[in-house]
Amino acid sequence: MPALAKSRKLHVLFLMGLLLILGSAAPTFAQDVIVEPMPIICCGVATNPDWLSIDYHRVNVTIDEQIANTLVEMQFTNHGEMLAEGTFMFPLPQGATVERLTMYVDGMAIDAKILPAAEARAIYDEIVRQYRDPALLEYVGQDLLQANVFPIAPGDSRKIDISYDQLLEIDNGLLHYVYPMHADGNASRYINQMNIRVDVHDDNAISNVYSPSHRIAISRPDDNSFTVGFEQSGFVPGEDFSLYYGLRQETIDINLLTYRESANEDGFFMLMMQPPLNADDSVIQPKDVVIVLDQSGSMGGTKWEQAREAAKYVLRNLNSQDRFNVISFSTGWRVYARELLPASESESAISWVNTLYAEGGTDINGALETALSFTQERPMTILFMTDGLATEGITETSAILANLEQEASPNARIFTFGVGDDVDTFLLDALVRDFRGTGSYVRPTERIDEEVASLYNKISAPVMNDIALQIDGITTELLYPQQLPDLFAGEQVTIIGRYRGDTDGATITLTGTVNGQQQTVQLANAAFPGRAGGDSFLGRLWATRRIGDLLNSIRLNGESDELVDSVVNLSIRYGIITPYTSFLIEEDDILSEQGRREAMDSFEEEAGELARNSTGASAVDAADAALDLQSANAPASVVMSPTPAPTMSADGTVGMGGAMTETAQEPGVPGYDADDGEGFFRPANPVQTVAGKTFLWQDGIWTDTTFNPDTMETVDITFLSDEYFDLLVQFPDAGQYLALGDQVIVVLDGTAYQIVPEATE
Repeated sequence: MPALAKSRKLHVLFLMGLLLILGSAAPTFAQDVIVEPMPIICCGVATNPDWLSIDYHRVNVTIDEQIANTLVEMQFTNHGEMLAEGTFMFPLPQGATVERLTMYVDGMAIDAKILPAAEARAIYDEIVRQYRDPALLEYVGQDLLQANVFPIAPGDSRKIDISYDQLLEIDNGLLHYVYPMHADGNASRYINQMNIRVDVHDDNAISNVYSPSHRIAISRPDDNSFTVGFEQSGFVPGEDFSLYYGLRQETIDINLLTYRESANEDGFFMLMMQPPLNADDSVIQPKDVVIVLDQSGSMGGTKWEQAREAAKYVLRNLNSQDRFNVISFSTGWRVYARELLPASESESAISWVNTLYAEGGTDINGALETALSFTQERPMTILFMTDGLATEGITETSAILANLEQEASPNARIFTFGVGDDVDTFLLDALVRDFRGTGSYVRPTERIDEEVASLYNKISAPVMNDIALQIDGITTELLYPQQLPDLFAGEQVTIIGRYRGDTDGATITLTGTVNGQQQTVQLANAAFPGRAGGDSFLGRLWATRRIGDLLNSIRLNGESDELVDSVVNLSIRYGIITPYTSFLIEEDDILSEQGRREAMDSFEEEAGELARNSTGASAVDAADAALDLQSANAPASVVMSPTPAPTMSADGTVGMGGAMTETAQEPGVPGYDADDGEGFFRPANPVQTVAGKTFLWQDGIWTDTTFNPDTMETVDITFLSDEYFDLLVQFPDAGQYLALGDQVIVVLDGTAYQIVPEATE
């Protein structure tokens, strides 16, 4: 079927598998209207789906003692000039028990019927056959809610409420809630306002809270409850909303997730480590804090005022047993005190900071050497703020790093804040790497004091430092982050890596120093399965962090064929687009050997630029992007567009700080860009990830990135043929891949199957 015709068909697959199919009231789905460019009129009813808008979609979830109640509210409005009528279908999440389904039409409640999975499968297949729409195949094997929608008059709205309950089972110490909202890649329906809120309470203390799918805001008022939220205007459905949380077992909790695409490949695993949320003074380690403040003339004005506010914030928020000092540097450096002082004397230091003003050059080496000289037996936190290059004293980056290495102490951590675009990104990132801290780049539109306060709030209460991880009973490799950070009260650390073999009896041991004493936490009988299955996002999350690490290695150590090849191959396999891997959507034959070679040649040039440029806006962009990838807690988006950070107020109200635009959509053809000159429309998102697999739009076909056109032959299967549905019987999970459309290449158990359109006259 031509893609242009496909984009015009009567097809609306909403998020979470919600399907509103508009057509004549009886028989439902009885006619195929896929080619006509104008609305089709049947029995006096208009059937153009573009006449409907989704005004809002609200999801409120309450989870109490593992029982999850989900309340869904949606409102549709008919913006057309004629009536709209049809059938409403809701594939239920696995294990859900329906409490009620209510549809309000002119104030009257309309009941719906529940179809078990076997009967629903017959309906799914029949819709696909008659309606020529594979979208519902994603939901094969799930129960189904179905209800008739009374005519919606022009200008009228209809509100739908759905409520259902489900029991969340504990697996490896984690509970997992999923709200299905994955729409197919062909015609994602635009939602004016999307809101998700989850309130959780348990009699047991809650440890890890994690979402791999959405940038959520989290509010944790106490150990036994939390609220997460996601809010966005102008929302286009994407991945299912996924939320994990753990129940506390130890002072420091460890939870394990695994994924394996097939038994013939190595698996992926993720460890989530969570110290107590609110640790008391007996658990929190006293620390030493040294603020190193760039006082050079270039810091003058607003930057200097914000930097001073940042320093004062840290001094006011020291723990009672902490010690501190302040170093300002320009042409030379000044030290507030000759020794570390108790937190009780911080007010005098604040007064001293108020007397400082920006002047002179930039002696980075002298200031940091002096800061490290104060290192004693306690954990040492150095907060280093600068907006420029070293211009005084020792100025060579390599020489500065060599000098600091001589002064280094194993308990010193350096946290860097590069202000503006004139910083030495190589120096700052090397400091973070060598001293096991974290780095931030404060761009001209951002505030220094807010960045420093945000970081300091996370690291103000150290619980365990100098941590080491050992996994016995299974072979693991390529763990990220490579340098394990310290653990801080209320802050979660995630480690992801690969494993070979399988076992149900692995032992994971975490050791570290707590108040000068070594402490050990173990997770026994950890399962690393050999069979396929698990949490499919782990593969892309691991690839995201690895690409970030490879990009940073290129920046700091120079490019090599091995590094270039690794970045290109990982980007293709897992569909990860960065500013430096745009070849994924620019090369039409990227899956062929020739296409890969061209991509590697192109990226090699960009890698050379990354390795040569240490300062300037482009260098800061590169450093910032690499740091984000290295520390990612969710897989990189297949569309690299700015995503506003979520916010949550004291009362739990969540916001995203503005709308996010992922793709530009052509009016009347949602999800597609203009004709590419080859007779079909190109999707606005030319990369799709489905259940661990990545698909690229190649010559009008959604193509599995594990398919190699140079070495693999395809088994052609005609869309909607008996063989097509036989394939679903043989591979039930294939429905989620075939749901992409009527032209798909997918590799299943080593065989490449190509879905081809029906023959046309």
